Amino acid sequence: MSETAYTDGSWESGDGLTLHYRDYPGRPEGLGDRPPILCIPGLTRNARDFEPVTDAFAGEWRVICAELRGRGESDYARDSASYVPAQYVADIAALLDQAGLDKVVVLGTSLGGIITMLLALSHGDRLAGAVINDIGPVIEPEGLERIKDYVGQGRSFPTWMHAARAMKDSSSQIYPAFETADWLRLAKRLMVVSGSGRIAFDYDMKIAEPMLEADGPVDFDMWPAWRALAARPVLALRGELSDLLSEETFRRMAEESDNVEAVTVPGVGHTPTLEEPVALEAIARLLGRVA
Repeated sequence: MSETAYTDGSWESGDGLTLHYRDYPGRPEGLGDRPPILCIPGLTRNARDFEPVTDAFAGEWRVICAELRGRGESDYARDSASYVPAQYVADIAALLDQAGLDKVVVLGTSLGGIITMLLALSHGDRLAGAVINDIGPVIEPEGLERIKDYVGQGRSFPTWMHAARAMKDSSSQIYPAFETADWLRLAKRLMVVSGSGRIAFDYDMKIAEPMLEADGPVDFDMWPAWRALAARPVLALRGELSDLLSEETFRRMAEESDNVEAVTVPGVGHTPTLEEPVALEAIARLLGRVA
């Protein structure tokens, strides 16, 4: 568990939800004009997912870790039909406005990367740079089906060790080198102690409903959204074992723009945790290009 200090913040969605973020301070005023890093998590993730990033960069950079509607400490949606990328983009745009964030470096993991690309289409002037973690304009059916198999199942566990073992059983192909301590750390990022005292996933199970009813997370061509990022520094990360982002798509992403650095994170699948030295070094290079 990270001990990096942060404050809690909130903003209001257009449909009246109170949404939560963690705000980690950066350099004091007057020591350089660095845009904040805005972290947007994946489908079932929350602000804790970015503890490796905050441990590495907070203090030098302000880091804001948003929690999408239905995750972590953010309100659950009244209507599950609002758990879709277009609404998430509107929510993040509201955060930018309400928190007075003129420019940000967006770090999007999986679904967060889709949101980042869509933000580039609608709010490109607000993006100083971007990190896209293991997602692209083409999503592989195999990986999508794997996600559909587990999302929204509502499993719970009596102890953290039981939760860690369940994570290992379901995800050993994603993190084949993980030891028990790694599985425990991952479980504590994804889960919380529920009101019943059991360990449960930290999201509204209804987030799965729109995804299970559709063929995929988006139903239109995402390549224009990827190209919309090209005017600024971009880092694309891919887990070497990823079943959601293919090597072919990853190569094409790199070929689309001279501003893209494409880095493969060895030995992991979907998604890199951003604890990996290769990933952290690549993020540092991207931030150096922005600064």
